[in-house]
Amino acid sequence: MKETRTYPLNAWYAIAWDHEVGRTLLARTVCDSPVVLYRRADGRVTALADACWHRLVPLSMGQLVGDEIQCGYHGIRYDSDGRATHMPAQETINPSACVRSHPVVERHRYVWIWPGEPALADPDLVPDMHWNDDPAWAGDGTTIRTECDYRLVLDNLMDLTHETFLHGGSIGNAELNEVPFEVTHTDTTVTVSRWMHGIQAPPFWAAQLAERFPDYSGPVDRWQIIRFERPSTICIDVGVAKAGTGAPEGDRGQGVNGYVLNTITPETERASHYFWAFARDYQLGDQRVTTQLREGVSGVFFEDETMLNAQQRAIEANPDYDFYNLNIDAGGMWVRRLLDRMVAAEAGL
Repeated sequence: MKETRTYPLNAWYAIAWDHEVGRTLLARTVCDSPVVLYRRADGRVTALADACWHRLVPLSMGQLVGDEIQCGYHGIRYDSDGRATHMPAQETINPSACVRSHPVVERHRYVWIWPGEPALADPDLVPDMHWNDDPAWAGDGTTIRTECDYRLVLDNLMDLTHETFLHGGSIGNAELNEVPFEVTHTDTTVTVSRWMHGIQAPPFWAAQLAERFPDYSGPVDRWQIIRFERPSTICIDVGVAKAGTGAPEGDRGQGVNGYVLNTITPETERASHYFWAFARDYQLGDQRVTTQLREGVSGVFFEDETMLNAQQRAIEANPDYDFYNLNIDAGGMWVRRLLDRMVAAEAGL
C-alpha cells in the first residue's frame, strides 16, 4: 500500500447492497484490496481476501463447497475465517495457509466492510443511513462505479450550487447561488445548510409537490441540509413546502421531504463505488412513485458521473495543478481536513 493513500482504512465502507450477496461468489475491490463475498448457509456474510495463499489466484474464480471456498485452480479450501481446511494430494495442512478475513456488518440495506485493523471494527461506527430501511420512509437506489477519486464525489455532494448549471432542467434553480449557507462541523461530521424562501420550485420538486398537492402551484420554501459522516457518507435532507407554512420552523406537513442517501467506497485511488438511494416520507405504498424517483435521480446522477469522470481525466493530465477554493467549497474543504486527519493518524503522523 502506498504511504500517500488518500483514504483511511480503519473505517466502515459499503461494499454491496444486501441483495447482491448470496450463495454465488461476488468479487469487489475496496481500498485497492480485492475481496470475495458470499453468504453462508446461516445467512451471515463472509468477506475474504480474493487471492489464494498458494498461487494468488482469485478465489472468486472458484466455488462454494458448503460454507467453504474451493480455489478454482488447485482445489485448496478455506473456511469462513480464511483458514485452509483441505489441500490436494496431502493430509497435512500447512499452518500458514490462510487468507485474510474482513469484519462485515449488514445495516441499512448495505453490507459494510472494515478494510483496516480488525480489532478496531466497532459496529457502532457504521454511518447512520436508517432512512433506507425505516418503515416511515420509502425509496430505492442503485450503484454507480465512477472512474474518479472518491473525494471528488464528496466535493460534488457537499457543494450543491453546481445544480444550477449541471442540473438546470431538473433540480437546479438560480436561488442556489443567491442565498447564504451555513457550515458547521465536529470531529467526525460536516453539515452545510441552505434555505430558499418564497421561490419557484424547480421542475423535479414541482412535480413531487403536485403528487401530494395537485391544486397548488404557488411559491415554495426549499431546503438542503447536507450532512457528511466520515469517512464517506453524505445524507442530504431535501424538500419543498408551500411558502410560509412553517417549514423553516420544523413543520413540513405542507410539503414533500426526501433524503438523498450517498455512501462512496474507494475502489482504487481513481475509481469508486457510489451507493445511493432516494427515500421519501409521502405516498409510501406507491411503487410507481418509487420507480419514477429512482429513474429520475439516476438521470441527474448520470450528469454528475460524466462531469466527475472528465474532471478526473483533467487532473491526471495536470498532475502539478492545485485546486483553487471559493466560499462555496467550505463544506468540502472541511471534509478533506477530516479525511486527512484520519489518514495521518493511521500513518502515525
